[in-house]
Amino acid sequence: MKSQNDQSHTVGKGYTATRWKSSGGKFRYRKLDGLRGLTLTSMILYHAMWDMIFIFGQSHPWYTQIQGYIWQQSICWCFILLSGFVWSLGKHHFSRGATVFIAGLIVTIVTVVFMPDDVVYFGVLTLIGSCMILMTVLDPLFRHLPALESMIASFLLFIVTRHAQYGYIGFTGLKIAPQAGPITRTLPASLYKNWFTTWVGFPVKDFYSTDYFPLLPWFFLFLTGYFLYHMIHKKHNRLLNSLTRGWLPPLEWLGRHSLGIYLLHQPVIYLVLTLWFKYKHLMPV
Repeated sequence: MKSQNDQSHTVGKGYTATRWKSSGGKFRYRKLDGLRGLTLTSMILYHAMWDMIFIFGQSHPWYTQIQGYIWQQSICWCFILLSGFVWSLGKHHFSRGATVFIAGLIVTIVTVVFMPDDVVYFGVLTLIGSCMILMTVLDPLFRHLPALESMIASFLLFIVTRHAQYGYIGFTGLKIAPQAGPITRTLPASLYKNWFTTWVGFPVKDFYSTDYFPLLPWFFLFLTGYFLYHMIHKKHNRLLNSLTRGWLPPLEWLGRHSLGIYLLHQPVIYLVLTLWFKYKHLMPV
């Protein structure tokens, strides 16, 4: 027997999928909500460690080494890939993108006023909002491109432009001969001249942000997720259908409320850690 929250719809050619309907009447791909919630949880823990080390002076050397970098990158990649993947599943793309972009501006304003030493310009919310808005223009063209080839090309462009903010592009870890250097090309200094170029991925001199996610290279990772969805949608409907099944309700709930939680998590973490370090001596040993 189906519950009142179970509904069916057609996914692709001749295949019926079941999606969960939330109390608000919106159909959900529950595994995607769960994955977003899991990534959000990882991000909260990562930022809690950041606060403990850089605000409360705790020593955890591993955090600033390769282990911490991999942790941080896993969070970024998951959020951005997932945002690109789900873009085609939503509606009202421009208004949703504008909402996320404005949320990014709020983060910037709050850090400028209250945390000038840890200011955030062009953070991850600004990036995702920008990508969502740009896709409202590009989707009519991109949806007709071959999905697999476009996904591979997007990911390669992401790798090639990873270091554009540092003045060069290319495959930094690839050599064509043992004595040769990495395959890279230096970019002209004229690209790095104002706030617009900083948003694109060519930051002005002495630019600083504790959370910098420009369009280059990250828009290409967003596109990788976008084309991954279209590849699955066209050829692997059973896999797409499997994403509608439930996973872990608490993580799904976090995923459905990710924007609000993102905006609130840092003040909450700071408050909790402040109380902890102030009163931990009162805790029984």
